[in-house]
Amino acid sequence: MMNIPIPNREPLLSESPSQHSRWLSLLQRQSHLVIAVVDVCAADGPTLVFANDYFYQLAGVVGSDDCQGTRLLESLAADDQRQLAERYRRHILQGILNAHFGEAAWIDDCLLHEPVIVTLGQKSAPVRRLELRIRGTEAEQCRVYNLQDDLVSALLRCWKEKPTASEVMAQLYDPHSPLNSWIAELRPGRYQAEGYLLLEGTDVTERELVRDLIELVVNQESVLEPQKFQAANRLIKPLFRAHSLLILSAEQDQVRLFLDLEQPEWQAQTFSVHEFQATSFFAVTAQGQVVNVADLEQVAISTIEQQIAARGVRSLLLIPLVAKTASSNQQRLLGLMGIASSQPYAFNQADCCNATTLIPALSAAMRHGVRESFTNIHPSVRWRFEQEAERRSWGLPAQAITFENVCPLYGISDIRGSSEERNCSIQADLVQQFTLALAVIDAVAAAMPIAFIEQLRLDLQERLETLYQGITVESEVTLLHYLQHEVETHFDYFGRCGPEAAAAIATYRAALDPEQGCVYQARARYDHTINSINELLRQTWSQWQQAMQQITPHYCDVEATDGIDHMIYAGKSIDSQFTDFHLHSLRYEQLRAVCACAQAAYSLKDRYDSDLVVTHLVLVQATKVDITHDEHTERLFDVRGTRDTRYEIVKKRIDKACDTSGKRITQPGMLTIVYSTEEEWQEYQRYLTYLQREQLVSDQLEQGSVEPLQGVSGLRFVRVPVLPATEEAKS
Repeated sequence: MMNIPIPNREPLLSESPSQHSRWLSLLQRQSHLVIAVVDVCAADGPTLVFANDYFYQLAGVVGSDDCQGTRLLESLAADDQRQLAERYRRHILQGILNAHFGEAAWIDDCLLHEPVIVTLGQKSAPVRRLELRIRGTEAEQCRVYNLQDDLVSALLRCWKEKPTASEVMAQLYDPHSPLNSWIAELRPGRYQAEGYLLLEGTDVTERELVRDLIELVVNQESVLEPQKFQAANRLIKPLFRAHSLLILSAEQDQVRLFLDLEQPEWQAQTFSVHEFQATSFFAVTAQGQVVNVADLEQVAISTIEQQIAARGVRSLLLIPLVAKTASSNQQRLLGLMGIASSQPYAFNQADCCNATTLIPALSAAMRHGVRESFTNIHPSVRWRFEQEAERRSWGLPAQAITFENVCPLYGISDIRGSSEERNCSIQADLVQQFTLALAVIDAVAAAMPIAFIEQLRLDLQERLETLYQGITVESEVTLLHYLQHEVETHFDYFGRCGPEAAAAIATYRAALDPEQGCVYQARARYDHTINSINELLRQTWSQWQQAMQQITPHYCDVEATDGIDHMIYAGKSIDSQFTDFHLHSLRYEQLRAVCACAQAAYSLKDRYDSDLVVTHLVLVQATKVDITHDEHTERLFDVRGTRDTRYEIVKKRIDKACDTSGKRITQPGMLTIVYSTEEEWQEYQRYLTYLQREQLVSDQLEQGSVEPLQGVSGLRFVRVPVLPATEEAKS
């Protein structure tokens, strides 16, 4: 072991003044501590009179001649400036208390020297975090005098007599105390001060980046979701001076390597577990230890390491992402996060310590990543998805998410005539666009009367006459395609045929919607009306759905197209407390909610100046069904089993069904209930009585049979007018 002699203090203190200057110069130019001296006597606030080179570097000051002033403070964010000014005022307060009540340690060091973390960033340099402290010096105490009279009076009102240090501290810790209000009024110019304060700081960028990163990843749903990962990426790369990141995710019998994490879409490669185990770092990371691969060219690299090295990676810092198994206290490797550098020997022991600190947070984020496919889950069934996500996070095989024997409740509020209304809006827009196109051709024909232009004009006239008679399903696409390829494509040439043609083309182009590329005025009004009606119905339903969830937690899916339809599933497999009472209550509340939607729809004419009307239907089924989650479809749940398909068939066709006379069973302003059995009718007959009692529907019932649907017959219906909301109900 090498023995390094430690000099005692006496020889150092006996150094000559020139040697003292040498040590001072060394501290000033080489130290990576922030050191500055603040003069408190300036009329406009504290002034820097000395700072070391590292201070200049972080503050962006070019030379020592520029050390005067407050360049550091000016480069800080407003909140950082406020906190630093607050620390400065405490020293001014200490000087004031000394002047008025005698010298004492009025303010504890923990508060007087309380640090503040500030952020510094220059355009040409990375952002740095500093932990700053303002300290008083015994040799150059901060002395305050000549306070304005109102400040003195306000100070004396804080205490009726000389306070103790404890009483001063009590008020300082109370944000609403008279003393803190008084301190806020301390401004340069309202007092005089002399003396110096020492500003000291240390660079805590790495520590704060680690803290920010931990806070970020534990609040994210998934560390494997590219968009969410970008924020973490922006913290990790400067912390470790890395040029890229990678993730290895262990998924049952295979390993996935994610690359290009800076891009919106990651590149993923799949390897076998055996290939992963063949890597030089597997054994150590499997034990939960950070691995520093100093130079990939110096190790026997496996297939996975070859893929990483092919990206120009020379150094790797590998952070294991682990979880404890449920049956024991042992750890299981979920994957790795790789921090990569194009330079060999890029990472040091401090990087390994920072990486080790991140293991718990990144591991938790990786476990949440298993839930990536289970986002936006309805609260009533989320517990089951979280349960399954937890199983999979331990590497257990996937199980189907199924809720058995649930009661279905289906209803729809349909905008009647919306298809015809849309066709009319399409027709109006196309007529306008063809009329404008014909005006262009007329102007061109007047300037250049040739046979081909005349034929083009006749083509436009024929199509315009056809449009006046109506449109077909393909008209919107085919007619716009015709205009684009037979008329608009020649506009550059037509515009040179004369000023009239150029003006007609300008009028045509001005009428086009910039996003749609065609005349879209009537359709825009139609879209706005439909969206507004849907939103009105959705908001009404959502308000009632909150009350329905209070009856019993249940799954509810709402879809909006031309109107809204809702699908409810309720039962013991969702809510263990579920009973027949909850079912009856839920069914009745569903009817009340649909009546509320019908009442809201009465205002459509006044709200949107529209003749559109809304019909309302509830489908009754006493038979329970099983629903299951299929991860390969967009729907959250599908009905399982052939015995349940009849209900799905009826749902798809019932809103267009007719009675035996050919009249639609749904009518505007009326509630239609479709049922199958006498038992169902008896139950809902009682509900209708309740609705009449609440003055939600009238007592004029219309009943009949539903015309047989494809594969389904024997359905019956009852139809009843929904009464407008009373003034009491509106309020």
